[in-house]
Amino acid sequence: MSLDTPWALPITALAEATRAGRLSPVDLLDAYLDRIAALDGRYHAYVHLSQAARQAAEDAQREIAAGGWRGPLHGIPIAVKDNYTTADMPTRAGSALADADHPLRDGAAVARLRAAGAVLIGKTRMHEFAWGMETPPARNPWDDARTPGGSSGGSGAAVAAGLAAAALGSDTGGSIRIPAALCGAVGLKPTFGLIGRSGIIPHSWSLDTAGPLASSVADAAILVAAMAGPDSDDPAASGRTCDDFEAALAAGAGGMRVGVCRNHFFEALQPDVEAAVERQIERLAAAGADIVEFEIAELAHGLGAIFAIELSSSTAYHAGRIEAGTTAQMQPDVQLLVEMGRLVTGPDYIQAERFRRRLCERFAEAFEAVDVVVGPTTPLTAWRSGETSVELGGRTESALAASWRFTYPWNLIGAPAISIPCDLDRQGLPIGLQIAGAPFDEASVIRCAAALEAANGFPPRAPAA
Repeated sequence: MSLDTPWALPITALAEATRAGRLSPVDLLDAYLDRIAALDGRYHAYVHLSQAARQAAEDAQREIAAGGWRGPLHGIPIAVKDNYTTADMPTRAGSALADADHPLRDGAAVARLRAAGAVLIGKTRMHEFAWGMETPPARNPWDDARTPGGSSGGSGAAVAAGLAAAALGSDTGGSIRIPAALCGAVGLKPTFGLIGRSGIIPHSWSLDTAGPLASSVADAAILVAAMAGPDSDDPAASGRTCDDFEAALAAGAGGMRVGVCRNHFFEALQPDVEAAVERQIERLAAAGADIVEFEIAELAHGLGAIFAIELSSSTAYHAGRIEAGTTAQMQPDVQLLVEMGRLVTGPDYIQAERFRRRLCERFAEAFEAVDVVVGPTTPLTAWRSGETSVELGGRTESALAASWRFTYPWNLIGAPAISIPCDLDRQGLPIGLQIAGAPFDEASVIRCAAALEAANGFPPRAPAA
């Protein structure tokens, strides 16, 4: 890879080139805009391009030339999911509703990216109000007949096709990691509360998590470190900042205690996915990691708990629209889910929260014996756009239920989890490996992910035309 195709380089390489003056932020922005013009008519990753991006790139170029380099994001084009409010771009959370416009202001994560010198290039397409796993009409750059996943599908497609250096997503039950897995990108869901959520349109207040999709583990770590910190407008914000992840990125997997939870996370898989993940576990063992197998029986009941919490939260947020009857103007699948929350009773919700607490306790016990837990991100690779059901393990399952089966447990317990590409299936589609850690132990997650990324040598982006 060379500076002739800067869109194919990770942020770490772009930062080195821009700081040294070998690549200007303005030329870098133009390279991405040219690629968007050439390819986004096919992939539909963006809903809006920023009119302020060129001025931001010019400012970054002038600052860097004057010795005012702010860090690795300075002058780097980053895309933003359409549920993050921004001061210079509209925010509609993927909806065509008349009342879907949100204030022109930067939320905490966006403000921190700007402070780090990032150039916000545009808003990415998402499934309406962060429901669903399709993100129509976005397409997967590995095969444009297939879905990029959801709800951050536009962000996944943008990163995979080289239409942004990285992109922001949001993750309530897997909406960063699922598009990352299906599109062959890296998706990092940090610990709940590590990144402030002010300015992010709510989906489920106790589950929503901000985070990045990127082309490498190091890039994802850079973005999380830049966005972490206090947020006075988010009562769930921890106020913590991140240490530099440089040591974790270089440490290797030797001596790590790697957990493999054999129940739930290894049930009803596509054979290629199962084989690829088993090879990754073998690779960690060969690198000196201690593989620890265990089971958590409570996982069998997790889907009901997260559905009760998520459905009731979404219904509460959209209560005014339900009363006014405007939910009929939503996409049909979204309308159904938004209105279904009315069927969740108060006792149902309390029982779901009780189960959630029990699951937190069980995983806390597990993390006394292991540093990370590894398994598939999704049980399948990208399915064809418009398919609502899939065949797995000899049974028919809804695509929605299948796609987030392995991701939602980490949302329930608020733990950090990353998806990295680890192989291709026999159709040439990416397979995602998920690595999770104890709350606020992003360092262990990043350490394990970086070690496997280095060993795999997997191409970070799709072979887009």
